[in-house]
Amino acid sequence: MKHILKNELRILILAALLFLPFLGSVHLFDWDEINFAESAREMLLSGDYFTVQINYEPFWEKPPMFFWMQALSMKIFGINEFAARFPNALCGIVTLVAFFRIGRKIVDVQFARIWVMIYLGTFLPFLYFKSGIIDPWFNLFIFLAIYRVYLLATNDSARDNRMNALLAGLFLGFAVITKGPVAIVICVLFFLVILSINKFRSPIKWKFLLVIFGVVLLVSFSWFGMETIRNGPHFIVEFVQYQIRLLTTSEAGHGQPFFYHWPVLLFGCFPTSIFMIQAMAKRSNELEVNQVLFRKWMIVLFWVVLLLFSIVTTKIVHYSSLCYFPLTFLATLGVYEFIRNRDAKLLYVVQGLFAVIGVLLATLFMFFPVLFGIKESVSEKLNDEFVQGNLEADVNWAFTDSLGGLIFLGGVVCFWLIRNRELKSQLLFSSITICAFMSTMLIAPKVEAISQRANIEFFKQRQNEDCYVETINYKSYAHYFYAGDPENPLDGLRQKSADDNWLLYGEIDKTAYFSVKISDVAMLDSVPGIQKLYQKNGFAFYKREP
Repeated sequence: MKHILKNELRILILAALLFLPFLGSVHLFDWDEINFAESAREMLLSGDYFTVQINYEPFWEKPPMFFWMQALSMKIFGINEFAARFPNALCGIVTLVAFFRIGRKIVDVQFARIWVMIYLGTFLPFLYFKSGIIDPWFNLFIFLAIYRVYLLATNDSARDNRMNALLAGLFLGFAVITKGPVAIVICVLFFLVILSINKFRSPIKWKFLLVIFGVVLLVSFSWFGMETIRNGPHFIVEFVQYQIRLLTTSEAGHGQPFFYHWPVLLFGCFPTSIFMIQAMAKRSNELEVNQVLFRKWMIVLFWVVLLLFSIVTTKIVHYSSLCYFPLTFLATLGVYEFIRNRDAKLLYVVQGLFAVIGVLLATLFMFFPVLFGIKESVSEKLNDEFVQGNLEADVNWAFTDSLGGLIFLGGVVCFWLIRNRELKSQLLFSSITICAFMSTMLIAPKVEAISQRANIEFFKQRQNEDCYVETINYKSYAHYFYAGDPENPLDGLRQKSADDNWLLYGEIDKTAYFSVKISDVAMLDSVPGIQKLYQKNGFAFYKREP
């Protein structure tokens, strides 16, 4: 037991060292990060923790649980980028410890360690724990609920099963009030597929299903039900309509082809995605019955999530992020078998994909800073005036910015050259962990400087000024969070934002400031009495006096 606790403590410390540093070194990114942080900020300043708001108006798209986490974090650390991202860093720590515990119970300690190593050595999951978006907690709650159902299917203890059913319902209920009923949709689809595989024999007793269902309803009612009682069904109607729009239309310009998430997972989760292919194609003969069952469930979960969000018309990278859990588990099975069994060989297709994608991605990380270092040549070949303006940002790229890619390439090469299977697997995934960490430390601030910093700096200058601030002809949440007074609960972006036409042409009562992309400056240049302040990095800024 002491040995296990030491392992968990090491994982906790390692995760904290990787996920906590530099959380606040980069401005929040538009849209989602700033959107969610602003909702939490408005909760904190208004004192209304029950209603999710943007610009102090109801925000219909998300339930409040993640915003409660952010608001609590802001209460502790202040209203800033670190506080907005801290809940997900904490989620990363909890997730890795949970992986170790679950992996040890299902297989053994070595398997658990490999699972932690692989999750840390997968680029997209690593980045998500350094972000301020909802999905990490949402995904963890769903996975923990499914794990508890798995325990129900494999455990004979009535007392333990009552607790497992309660916890499964609790975690799924938390997922619902974190991101909405899509959590129930995913779990119901998952369970229906499991039922069909089992020839419609339930793997768990129906009385436990009723317990899970009851707890989910109770937890969901704690917010959805109370919101309906307090304010009527308006929120529920708007929320359902928004979910239908996501399913049937290209919301916010995020319409992508059916196979959008497939390359995202293949390339964004390299080399884990490659080892998952190996594990799905060649099942180990050494797996016990319960291990085979969990493997089957993870395959089902992976395909349910991937196909569901391939069908959904609106496609964003993090929509398929729940796939990271089954993907890394299956990849761990592949690496575990590869390390323990000297006769285990990688499939030829796996070797080919590993070589091509590994060298391609490592080269991209190495030369990405170089491309921006010669931005004049790159800019001349672009026809987008806004992007050309972005590239004018004063950013100094250095050789150190390419070190992450160089280390990544070293890990890929070592995997081919070193004979010791355990050592070369450790070097490979460690190299990607280092590359991901260095990217958040060195590259992310420079990408942010290119894409939005001039805009955010303009908004921050308005914080202590009694004025209006608005964006013209593009959607943004940046002026809500960064132009809002962080200390004054009455700053109300109602006081800093109003109808565009009135701000541009009406008899305004105080100074109005505007941000516009340089490709749209003609829209404001023709406005009577407006003054152009300056133009910087793809944005132009204007002022109109009362």
